[in-house]
Amino acid sequence: MRQPAVTALHNHSAFQLRRLLERLREGLYDPLAVRLLTVHHADLDSRIQHDLLHPGANTARHLCLCGAYGQGKSHTLAYIHEYALQQGYVVSSINLDPREVPLHQFRQVYRALLRAMTFPARGVGTARPVSFLEAWRLWAAAQRPDTTDPATALAALLPGRMPHIFKAILVALARSTQDIPAGLRILARYRDFQPGDFPWTLRRALYGEAVPAARLRAALKYRQVSFYRQASLALSGQEPFLHMTLALAQLLRTMGYRGWVLLFDEGEAITQMPRPRRARSYRLLHHLFYPDVPTPGLYPVFAFTPDFFQRLQDEDYDLPSFERNYAQAWRQLSVYHLGGLSRAAWQELCHTLVGLHAAAYGWHADQAHLGPLLTTRLAMLPLHDPRATLKALVDELDQVQQQTFFAQSVGVGD
Repeated sequence: MRQPAVTALHNHSAFQLRRLLERLREGLYDPLAVRLLTVHHADLDSRIQHDLLHPGANTARHLCLCGAYGQGKSHTLAYIHEYALQQGYVVSSINLDPREVPLHQFRQVYRALLRAMTFPARGVGTARPVSFLEAWRLWAAAQRPDTTDPATALAALLPGRMPHIFKAILVALARSTQDIPAGLRILARYRDFQPGDFPWTLRRALYGEAVPAARLRAALKYRQVSFYRQASLALSGQEPFLHMTLALAQLLRTMGYRGWVLLFDEGEAITQMPRPRRARSYRLLHHLFYPDVPTPGLYPVFAFTPDFFQRLQDEDYDLPSFERNYAQAWRQLSVYHLGGLSRAAWQELCHTLVGLHAAAYGWHADQAHLGPLLTTRLAMLPLHDPRATLKALVDELDQVQQQTFFAQSVGVGD
């Protein structure tokens, strides 16, 4: 957590600061708290720049956050999220919930990543896209291919390893619907012309959802995708979604962004699966850590507990489920170990909280009095659990502020 300068608080309204404190009281995530309450940021920034977002890298980079429960993995992911956006990267942040987004079912992971895309601001007065679909359409509309076949020209701008079906879908999303005169639409050969369904069909297909093959072919035909018959439009297994994820990172670079940062929380959920599913998850992880071909622009970040790495060591890799010994293959993983904050760091945070609380509620907070009070309170708090500790410190400040308010009210009354 970082100690902000006092002047940094003046850049935010009292309402924003009160909302931050309300969320701290409830133990909830707040993006402003990530910016104002992050210490050791210099070391974290250095690791992000050197191990993850290295400007000279010509292939994928990765970072693993390792820490026990309550040591700030989610907070650190949120910090990386904000940092990457400021540097011009597209960011997706998801939880690997084994019930909803298990890694071994990469179709669901791909879908979640696509829906969670956040785009950086592109300058003052320029609205940022709210989705990949909008960003792609805006960028594709700005291209002016000098060719008689615009569909093929657009496809040539897409990464070569992108699966054929997704190439066709992206081109269709950027193309206009063929004009069929109203008098001809009653003919049998145009019975599949349903332009109102095309955006829905293409959008669902892009996100990896099942759509009737006939509807998809009709959408591609009438959106004038000349090459869609050149290969199969079928999707089977998890590999097409992995390849599409890798290809999207390259495409985002082509579109002018610096890359795609993928943030995965609760990575230790992988080890809670049965062995065959763990094996599939390890295989997919390996492709994200070490793609078969250079994939510039891909930056996956996984948050793990130490139990994950211990399980890697304990696996019986002689069983046929596993393609390789991952404990050996991942010896060179880039791992950033999180630790609990020192008591000195917590005392610095107490100083920050006092100023933040005073600015939020407009009262005079005496640092000389409150500093020793919060230091004494720290001795009774579980410092290994930052959420519970911050909640208790905010509660303590609330009580002091209320006592000060009532004392002043009594003084005025007298």
